[in-house]
Amino acid sequence: MTQPNNVCVLVAAIPGADRIADALDAAEARRALERCMHRIDLAIEANGGTAQRRGAARVCATFPRADEAVLSTCEMFDRVQSLPPLRGLRMTISVGLHSGAADADDAELGATRLAETAKPGHALASEAVVMQLSATGRQFVAASPSRNPALAGLGWTAFAVARQPATTASVPVEKRIEQRVRIRHGQDTLFVDESRPVVLLGRELGNDVVIADPRASRQHARIERRREGFVLIDQSTNGTFLADDDGNESCIKGAELVLAGSGRIGCGFSASEIERELVFIDIV
Repeated sequence: MTQPNNVCVLVAAIPGADRIADALDAAEARRALERCMHRIDLAIEANGGTAQRRGAARVCATFPRADEAVLSTCEMFDRVQSLPPLRGLRMTISVGLHSGAADADDAELGATRLAETAKPGHALASEAVVMQLSATGRQFVAASPSRNPALAGLGWTAFAVARQPATTASVPVEKRIEQRVRIRHGQDTLFVDESRPVVLLGRELGNDVVIADPRASRQHARIERRREGFVLIDQSTNGTFLADDDGNESCIKGAELVLAGSGRIGCGFSASEIERELVFIDIV
């Protein structure tokens, strides 16, 4: 965990913004950049980050914990990748993460350097960030430092951040969660497990489970795999409702709830309603 006077800084940039402007007309280029930046903003907000500086193709944000910054990085890659191409042009981003004192510029400078060094569609996190990660965050970071020669002279090592959990041989072996959560929505079924530790629910198309109901928020809730089990986290306006098989219902708003068995989730509406947008869950 970060020290009280430290923050984790994330810098996300859209590489090749000039190339986008050349390939599209002015209005299309502006719309493409804004659409991509909006997805980045959503991922920052959903993980407790605060945007400090924002340009047309770059944003700098701070997070109180390194884990939140890494999860935000993974989420923004997923959100940006889900954007449909415009005239055959697909948007990509590069991300850098560094940690340092909240009242100094070193962390932002380091994160900027890493974002500039990372290839399009990739992210790099400094050793200072990796050292602060819990087991949940570490699974998204490569076990070995990057060998990119452009990192020479920094004075510290950097690690690639992967959108899917990586093999982290340096992390102590801990008790694994053998169970997984099965999520069913309409005709779709997906799982929260070791390979996919976070599933996003909401009205926006970039979510893993898209809720076509106006009562649901764009980023409504998430189901997260942790060491202690599986947790339902609400981040909505109208709350998230969870009903078990016996009909007992709970509502959380801006809070989280440990999942203990099977049931159904209502995003912005009671899980007891007869509603096709209900999400059914069970631990298997």
